[in-house]
Amino acid sequence: MSGHPAVAPVPVGPVVDVDEESFGTRVIDESHRRLVVVDFWAAWCAPCVALTPTLEDLAAAYGGRFLLAKVEVDDNMRLAGRYKLRGFPTVILFRDGRQVDHFVGNKPRHHVRELLEAHI
Repeated sequence: MSGHPAVAPVPVGPVVDVDEESFGTRVIDESHRRLVVVDFWAAWCAPCVALTPTLEDLAAAYGGRFLLAKVEVDDNMRLAGRYKLRGFPTVILFRDGRQVDHFVGNKPRHHVRELLEAHI
């Protein structure tokens, strides 16, 4: 034991689940260190389920150069409302504490990669 106070863990892996309570730390704070890609999704949403492998594969391929934060919208309606989401999936990119880009719907891998490259 080091005697230091406990500090909230910083996400180190490429994919984390985020809720309203952890959004400030895991998305906004982390976006000051690296790009954070927030996937607002729902289990009942076929395009959301179809996009998941693309996002998770890219998160692994980029080796931590960005964090993929998954937000299940049914459990986090206030977050969806805060960003005025109208369709799912909605993917929002955060850098330096602010939204820098987004897309709605299932997009092909090359489209997602181009978007990432523009912000990494």
